[in-house]
This record gives sequence, C-alpha cells and structure tokens, in this order.
Amino acid sequence: MMTGYYQIEGRHLVAVDCIIFGYDIRDKDLKLLLVKRNMDPGRGEWSLPGGFVKEGEGVFEAACRVLNQLTGLQNVYMEQSFAYGDVNRDPGGRVISVTYFALIKYLDIDPVKQKTSGAQWRSMKELPKLVFDHRKMVDRALRQLREKVKIKPVGFELLPEKFTLVHLQDLYEAIYQRKVDRRNFRKKIQSMNLLEKLDEKERETSKRGAFYYRFLPANYEEFTRQGFYFNLDVS
Repeated sequence: MMTGYYQIEGRHLVAVDCIIFGYDIRDKDLKLLLVKRNMDPGRGEWSLPGGFVKEGEGVFEAACRVLNQLTGLQNVYMEQSFAYGDVNRDPGGRVISVTYFALIKYLDIDPVKQKTSGAQWRSMKELPKLVFDHRKMVDRALRQLREKVKIKPVGFELLPEKFTLVHLQDLYEAIYQRKVDRRNFRKKIQSMNLLEKLDEKERETSKRGAFYYRFLPANYEEFTRQGFYFNLDVS
C-alpha cells in the first residue's frame, strides 16, 4: 500500500530484456537469441526477449522467468548488464528496462519452447535491425562479455561438457571476432590447471584427432580461495 509522498509521484513501467548468447561449435559462431515482437509498437520487428516485471517479482526473477519461458532452462549463468531509462526509448510509454545477459549451451534449448515462441538464433556477425534501443543493449553486453571472459572462466558456460583446445580457442575468437595467437592461448590456459585431459579424441576435423578436455570448476573455486587470479587476456 502506497502512502504519503509515494502517492503523488508518477508511475513508470519496469521491464527486463534478456541478451541470450549461445555458441555454435560447428559453425564457430557466437549467436544471439531473438524474437519478433507480437505487439505494438514494433509488431513484427526483431527484438530481444523480455517482458514487464510482475507484481511481487524482482527484476532478476523476471529475467529468469523470461529465459525459462523461451528456452526451458534454469540456473544458467546470468548477469545484470545495465538499466535503460531514456524518456522516449519506448514509443509505447514510459518504460525503464533492466537488461541481463545470459550464457547458455547452444543445444540445450528446449525445441518445443523455441518453436512456440518463434525464437531464432542469429549470428552476432549478421544481426538484423533491432527494435527501439535493443542494439545498444546488445553492444554493451558484448563488451561486458569480452571483459568478463578475460578474468573469469565464464566462457565454459557456452561450451559442451567436453571440448578440445581448438574448440576453446575458436570460442574466444568468436567472442572477440578476431584471431588470437594459438601458442600463447594454449600456454596460458594449460598453465592454470583448470582442465582435465580425457582419454578420448575428437576425430571429425582431423585423422589424428584432438584430445577432449573438460573444465574443473572445483579446482577454480579452490584456487580462487587460495588467491588465484584467472587471467586469459588474449588482446
């Protein structure tokens, strides 16, 4: 119940918009999950998935709800990116949007929910025109992701459980959208003791094959408690 000062102030709508990144390991391509708006203004235009924050719901809970309705996923890596509150950002009304970027495994999305929502993966290299200020939201989140993967092992959230070192380097190149030095990259990642080499090889891309690895989150947590600093700056 609102009382006193709160009653005389204007009301604004609060929304969340989700920047959902996925990585296509076969195409070596960082992708973004988009939908077409089914309401005015902007009906039929490409948009980030989002929605209004409901009564009794926090903004993070709202973002989790939007992501789950679209993908069927829960407990994925999600981080608040920014708040957008320009007066005229949404022609439909005074809407303040809080954005979150999420990292999900490309093949984990629920195909039924994806089909129902009409969500589509689009390459970050060839994004369509987005509604309102959504392109600004995406650009900011991508910059944040590029900084984050330098100092925390969040990139593994985009990879399958087992991967090769080539897959890992391809991922970083897709995020940065440029080549990185192979020898320097491998030297850095292998020096951290965060990967377990498996007795299994990937043989689709070469006859000799490349060994699979898996990320060891328990090692990372233990090393962090001991003062370890993740640093995979390949710029």
